Amino acid sequence: MQTKKIPLRTCIACRQEKPKREMLRVVRNAEGEIRLDFSGKLPGRGAYICNSEACVVKLGKYKLLNKNFSADVPAEVYDRIREEYLGTK
Repeated sequence: MQTKKIPLRTCIACRQEKPKREMLRVVRNAEGEIRLDFSGKLPGRGAYICNSEACVVKLGKYKLLNKNFSADVPAEVYDRIREEYLGTK
């Protein structure tokens, strides 16, 4: 029996490769809306970050989505992602 290949993704914050299921996906859809994709199936350009508080904080501190999506991402988007993941305001 052949073993199933586990897809790996690289975190844009810490640059570590981990299995896709252990990562959080941030997606930018065709309308330019950016949000967390907990299911991993939303359409659009995706970027992966580790499922850790440190990587979510680093995402906003260094504006990593601006670099990854080659677009100007407003600070409100980073705040919304931090609120969604951490559950704080």
